[in-house]
Amino acid sequence: MELTSIDWLIIVAYFIATMIIGLAFAGRAGKSLTDYFVSGRSLPWWIAGTSMVATTFAADTPLAVTGLIAKNGLAGNWFWWSFALGGMFTVFVFSKLWRRAEVITDVEFIELRYGGKPAAALRGIRAGYFALIVNPIIIGWVTKAMIDFLHYTVFYDSSMVPEVSSSTQDWLIILGLFLAVGIYCSVSGMWGVAITDVIQFVLAMFGCIWLAIVAVNHVGGVEELQVRVSENFADEKGFEVFSFIPSFFGSSAWLPFSSFLIMVGVQWWASWYPGAEPGGGGYVVQRMAACRDETHALKATLWFQIAHYCIRPWPWIMVALVALALYPELHAMENAGIGFPMVIRDVAPTGLRGLIMVTFFAAFMSTISTQMNWGASLLVRDIYQRFLNPDASQKHLALASKIGSVLILALGIVVAFIMIDHNVSVDSAWKFLAALGAGGGLVYMLRWFWWRINAWSEIAGMFGSLFFFSIYYSEDLISEIELIFIVAVPTILFWLVVTLITPPEPKKILVKFYEKVHPGGPGWRPIASLAPHVKPDSNLGLSVLGAAVGSGVVYSLLWSIGRMIFQDYQNAAVGMLVAIVCGVTVFGIVRKLTQPE
Repeated sequence: MELTSIDWLIIVAYFIATMIIGLAFAGRAGKSLTDYFVSGRSLPWWIAGTSMVATTFAADTPLAVTGLIAKNGLAGNWFWWSFALGGMFTVFVFSKLWRRAEVITDVEFIELRYGGKPAAALRGIRAGYFALIVNPIIIGWVTKAMIDFLHYTVFYDSSMVPEVSSSTQDWLIILGLFLAVGIYCSVSGMWGVAITDVIQFVLAMFGCIWLAIVAVNHVGGVEELQVRVSENFADEKGFEVFSFIPSFFGSSAWLPFSSFLIMVGVQWWASWYPGAEPGGGGYVVQRMAACRDETHALKATLWFQIAHYCIRPWPWIMVALVALALYPELHAMENAGIGFPMVIRDVAPTGLRGLIMVTFFAAFMSTISTQMNWGASLLVRDIYQRFLNPDASQKHLALASKIGSVLILALGIVVAFIMIDHNVSVDSAWKFLAALGAGGGLVYMLRWFWWRINAWSEIAGMFGSLFFFSIYYSEDLISEIELIFIVAVPTILFWLVVTLITPPEPKKILVKFYEKVHPGGPGWRPIASLAPHVKPDSNLGLSVLGAAVGSGVVYSLLWSIGRMIFQDYQNAAVGMLVAIVCGVTVFGIVRKLTQPE
């Protein structure tokens, strides 16, 4: 794909603007850990929420969505759509609790909720696991996606084989992007990350929408797109490619119905997954902690869920369907996500090519900057300050945070080399990490509402999932989705048994937590009797209703937009009506939950 002077002008302007914006906030990052990692708890909801959306829009996401659709049709997206259920529980049930906890990292919460040596050990282990294993894996797979994008666009060679390794020119660009992110992220902290995220998200969305329009027009419009895809896969029920819900029957279904049931019935609450952690976690908690107050935290996560699931995916989906129309061989390819950059290469005109390069650069950089900041927060707050230098000054810790950011980036580069060398597909990496965390998700939700959960519960959940995953992972006949269910069930039983045979946390620790967070529900009655002066949340039922109705907004709106695109206006109107009714209800619930008591 050849770039013209107009394309290069767009790319250069983007980098200049990004560096200026990022460096403009350098003065806010050097005062303390709170300033560096959670922006002094001063972010408004729309910046915090958009930053969450931008972070989950990486170079890997359009490729992963393309891979899911190429293998399982439109319904394959339920692998990540199902997480909206848990996301809405984070919005209405957990966001206010996280903000009250006033932690800098989600791992810091462990020693707020639990006490003694088991809690300290768990905090250190989880911080090391997320910072030094999970975080580099995420950086690795988004880098792998960026390499795929470059190979099939600006560095495309028609003589190369489909599965290619990285080259020197790829890595020169990748290292240049890393350098740019490393500079503004390490010196500006969360404020610089969040503001650049907002700009990068707007650019990325505009580029993807323009690309989708051009791609659909290239194949002759929506009707012709449906005809061509159905004809390409006539022997495999081509019309099922467009099914929002997979077929209940038939061996030729693109997505087995059993896998669909696991996704919507088990995965969202049982499996830990970055960005969609049951009960909230990772950089989502970091953004909530950075908000001005509980109301801003709730609104930020609500905006994140709506934008993440309803606004963002359809441009990717349409490009993926165009890829199936143009390249039917993708259905049988392991790395089917390359269909997305192939469409860019073959249909994007001058100007759009430059903007799409900027789109992927922006998506890549927004994710890398967040992973650097989040990973460094774990290293500095939960390992260095907690165990190695508890008396360090705030300026010293701020400097350590900048060094930690660079270390996280270096580890990510190493993992990226490994993933590229083994040609790991992006959607496979998604499913691998979801299966690896299967079974532990439920304990992260219940720890807020059941006093009996202790540090050993989380330890058992964490190591139980690793143990059962290692047993079944090598079974060739088990799919990644089935693996999630197979690992989750024994893991949940294991940590429940461990919880009941180990002693509860000391009353002093539990009362202190209850006084700070004042969670509602019957699970805290034994502790509530010890702290009668605390007024617990009285609207837990309303919060759960908000999560259910909020999920209705997401799925009805998602369905309605799709039906509208495919010119099924009657069903689109029904879906939109449901979305409006659910939306009005959600608005009322939000007002009720955020009004002063």
